[in-house]
Amino acid sequence: MTRAMLARFEEGFERAKSAQIPEPNAMTLATVDDQGRPSARTMLLKGADVDGFVFYTNLESRKGRQLAGNPNVSLVFFWRELAEQVKVDGTAVPVTAQEADAYFASRPRGSQIGAWASLQSQPLESRETFDQRIADIEARYQDQEVPRPPHWSGFRVQPRRVEFWYGRQYRLHERVRYELIDGQWQESLLYP
Repeated sequence: MTRAMLARFEEGFERAKSAQIPEPNAMTLATVDDQGRPSARTMLLKGADVDGFVFYTNLESRKGRQLAGNPNVSLVFFWRELAEQVKVDGTAVPVTAQEADAYFASRPRGSQIGAWASLQSQPLESRETFDQRIADIEARYQDQEVPRPPHWSGFRVQPRRVEFWYGRQYRLHERVRYELIDGQWQESLLYP
């Protein structure tokens, strides 16, 4: 991603934060399963730089398994109050263990415990079962730091196409697309 594209994204993200939009880092992540069926869910962006957009997850979850099978993804940021949207198509590549460790260490302790206790996307017999798993993990790590689980890490979506959409009156929107073609980023406008 070019510095100009990153700057455009960061400017929109700052507008969303300034507008006090709840969870301005919320994004839809779309993946596909091994039969090509799409699946989408809301995730939280944890970082953006010229190398891509970073999020973290349980690698054994549905999305984690889908990403292992097919790393092609789409992200959508929609800031309704600003009438702005950013769409990203790209490839999800694992972050380094050091990046995952550093981010995990920055999370609240309750979230760290939850990463161990949740068998994300698996059937749950009852809430009491989950509460007991949480209590067991809390007891295991009482009075010590909670290490990052081996099944928990992150991905960086390396974009190949990024589109910025700006809503305009009468649906005369502005669409600016950046696309990686033969190793070079090309910018173009699209009809709304």
